Amino acid sequence: MDDRVILRVGTKILSPFILLFALYVQFHGDFGPGGGFQAGVIFAAAFVLHALVFGLGNAVKVMPPKVAYVCGAGGVALYLAVGYLSMFRGGEFLNYSYLFGVYGYEHDPTHGQHIGIIGIELGVLITVFGVMVALFYAFAGRRRIDP
Repeated sequence: MDDRVILRVGTKILSPFILLFALYVQFHGDFGPGGGFQAGVIFAAAFVLHALVFGLGNAVKVMPPKVAYVCGAGGVALYLAVGYLSMFRGGEFLNYSYLFGVYGYEHDPTHGQHIGIIGIELGVLITVFGVMVALFYAFAGRRRIDP
């Protein structure tokens, strides 16, 4: 792809907007269509586009596979942390109403629900992003074996 100047420049121009759109989908997911899964796939698509245009070797330099694995596991850990934090604060697993407030002075339960949904959706984004990039690396790194 070294001689494909238009693809290379177009990818450099479009990648920040793809990532920004993924963040928009993530944080707009509370109020409309979208959320963590869609944002994670869009975020991963920017890295896949980069790998397709600039090569798998350059993509691995930008984000090593170990980082993708850590993202996949770290997002699940964040998801579980939000659930266990609500249990620690006296509610059920993923009962967001118990997340917000300081002991002795509790806030409106809807504040906890908003923070909880953002935490859960962020965990889903990180997990989906990490798994999609790891799957791409696994398939793109395979070599063709001729019989």
